[in-house]
Amino acid sequence: MFRALHIAATGMGAQEMQLEGISNNIANANTVGYKKQRVEFQDLLYQTLKTPGAPNGATTMNPTGLQIGTGVRVVGTSKTFEQGALLNTNNPLDVSIEGNGFFVVQQNDGNPAYTRNGAFKMDASGQLVNAEGLPLDPPITIPEGATGITIGSDGTVSATVGNESAPVELGKITIANFVNPAGLSALGHNLLVATQASGEAQIGDPGADGRGALLQGSLEQANVEIVEEMIGMISAQRAYEINSKVITTADDMLRAATQIR
Repeated sequence: MFRALHIAATGMGAQEMQLEGISNNIANANTVGYKKQRVEFQDLLYQTLKTPGAPNGATTMNPTGLQIGTGVRVVGTSKTFEQGALLNTNNPLDVSIEGNGFFVVQQNDGNPAYTRNGAFKMDASGQLVNAEGLPLDPPITIPEGATGITIGSDGTVSATVGNESAPVELGKITIANFVNPAGLSALGHNLLVATQASGEAQIGDPGADGRGALLQGSLEQANVEIVEEMIGMISAQRAYEINSKVITTADDMLRAATQIR
């Protein structure tokens, strides 16, 4: 009886974390480049009262055994990196990635970070930066008075400078790929960093070696499907309720046992 109380309690705790993951997805439904996360569960150790296949007679054995589960636990969260919808903004500094890969920005400590958010701006010196002011890596600077800024699908950035009649190449945006992007660690602020699980960043030109191409004047929306999250929320709520019902039922059975005379 007491085992049932503990098992149901682990189920309630797991569903609480499931709801937290769903709420984070819904909260970021309009965050540019956000990738939805999934909470993953695993059953706990089993108490083996009878081992499957153990002999129970001279010529017979237990066909199935007797094992009692002890509940569930959350073992991790993983991000789903499927492509989000592309929103046309007509802003020349907005860039999206069609396919695999991440933009590379340099953090304040000099280490690289990776993002799918291509809403870039210019700082006071004309350098392309993200919303946090972190510059692209390698850096790209737009000269003062430059017009007709174009970003090619291969990452080439060019603009008309001064009295020049032909566009001048200002640099190239490179993107990073990973063997296991699900192993990246989220920092918040739309930034991810590499870990041993993700592997080293494989940096190169957009459109080459499996990397996605760039599309100027558009932003990638979050890949969150609100209807799917609502279904998951209802499922988590019902699972939480039925686990609480198990606790109530076990408590009623304990009460009945203590009242026997």
